[in-house]
Amino acid sequence: MKILVTGATGYIGGRLVPLLLDKGHQVRVMVRDPGRVAGREWSSKVEVVRGDVEDPASLVGAVSGVDAAYYLVHLMGTGGDFARRDRAAAKNFVAAAGGLGHVIYLGGLLPQAADISDHLSSRAEVGKILREGLPATEFRAGPVIGSGSASFEMVRYLTERLPAMIAPRWIRNEVQPIAVRDILQYLLLALDRGPSGIYNVGTTPLTFKGMMQEFAAVRGLRRVIVPVPVLAPRLAALWVGFVTPISNRLAVPLIEGVTHPVVADTSRTLEDFPEVTPLSYREAVTRALRQTTENAVATRWTNALGDTAAFELTQAEGLIRETRRSHTSAGPEATFRAFASLGGETGWLFWNWAWSLRGLMDQVVGGPGLRRGRRHPTDLEPGDAVDFWRVEKVEPPHLLRLRAEMKVPGRAWLQLEAVPEEGGTQLIQTAIFEPFGLGGQLYWNLLYPIHKVMFSGLVRRIAQRAELQKDS
Repeated sequence: MKILVTGATGYIGGRLVPLLLDKGHQVRVMVRDPGRVAGREWSSKVEVVRGDVEDPASLVGAVSGVDAAYYLVHLMGTGGDFARRDRAAAKNFVAAAGGLGHVIYLGGLLPQAADISDHLSSRAEVGKILREGLPATEFRAGPVIGSGSASFEMVRYLTERLPAMIAPRWIRNEVQPIAVRDILQYLLLALDRGPSGIYNVGTTPLTFKGMMQEFAAVRGLRRVIVPVPVLAPRLAALWVGFVTPISNRLAVPLIEGVTHPVVADTSRTLEDFPEVTPLSYREAVTRALRQTTENAVATRWTNALGDTAAFELTQAEGLIRETRRSHTSAGPEATFRAFASLGGETGWLFWNWAWSLRGLMDQVVGGPGLRRGRRHPTDLEPGDAVDFWRVEKVEPPHLLRLRAEMKVPGRAWLQLEAVPEEGGTQLIQTAIFEPFGLGGQLYWNLLYPIHKVMFSGLVRRIAQRAELQKDS
């Protein structure tokens, strides 16, 4: 089948496209900026068209000639009146796709309450517009749990950073989460069943407090959560925006969406899709944490591609990433040689005295320090020791990832990449830190001013060294 995927740069769409390709479908992705999918592994295997659901004229070519389409666009978090914009966008799509055989939409479960949040009522309205205008299947899901999802990240950060917390009493309300693996399976299987109306999906319900407690249990953390009859939803959302990397613009509708129980009857779904056995919430959390640990997060709630700024600091999936970029006229081979020779007798090129001091401090508390050096001055293999780092991954002449074995309240990596570009190479240096609890966060914040200078100097010196070596 020829399939159109809207929202292909989003959390679900970015994971759905490669699955569709694996099933042998021809895939067309519609994006506002084709450059945003250029770096995806599947970009060369799909047809990319420029289009925007808020621009009716751009939709005609996008929907032409396809057998089915996935409507995975939500404008929540983009600013402005998202409900009005979502309504207009859905109507634009229906008008352009009059001959479409099947549209598949992912919406949200609806609470049994009169005052439904703007977020959930908008998603229901979009589903209604699509169903009334086109042959449609609508899946209604609660919090999606997977590495990099907004709901998972919210629970993760709140639970890991706060040993004790007071919370609004509505955290006792039941919600019905679903593993990202399961919602992707439903979306794929819907193609074979054809237009089928509304399906509620999810695993065994539990309270929002229970979600945090289950997460804490998986992580081996002890947490005290005390519900109190205060903290309005918007105030609670502001707190979420302060403690987690979830922006207030996104946190407010997420929090407002769980102020009532959000549980639905999934019996029709289980009967029509016997191939899917929904993972339990704990299993979904375990899988998400494992993928995060293995740096195997395919998509995340925020823009995974980022921009090409020289410096970028982000927090997602429990990881803090500090990325620096520098252009060098040297080729990838020379650039790789420059960073693959760090440590040992070569040292760390910038502020080597500070690295030595950090190594001495590490030895004092029982860590390896810098005394291990390295096996070979230039050659590296996975598992090699490099001072207080361990080579986790090496792919000459493009990538080196080092895992820290120094004593820190968390886990840390240093990743260096050599990416060919016009006139030379883009050197990308990423320091990654997974803080353990509040202590880990304090450690990062206290040392950040020093790290900022050290890592800025390091990427600059590596680029300079690469240029010196390019003719060697």
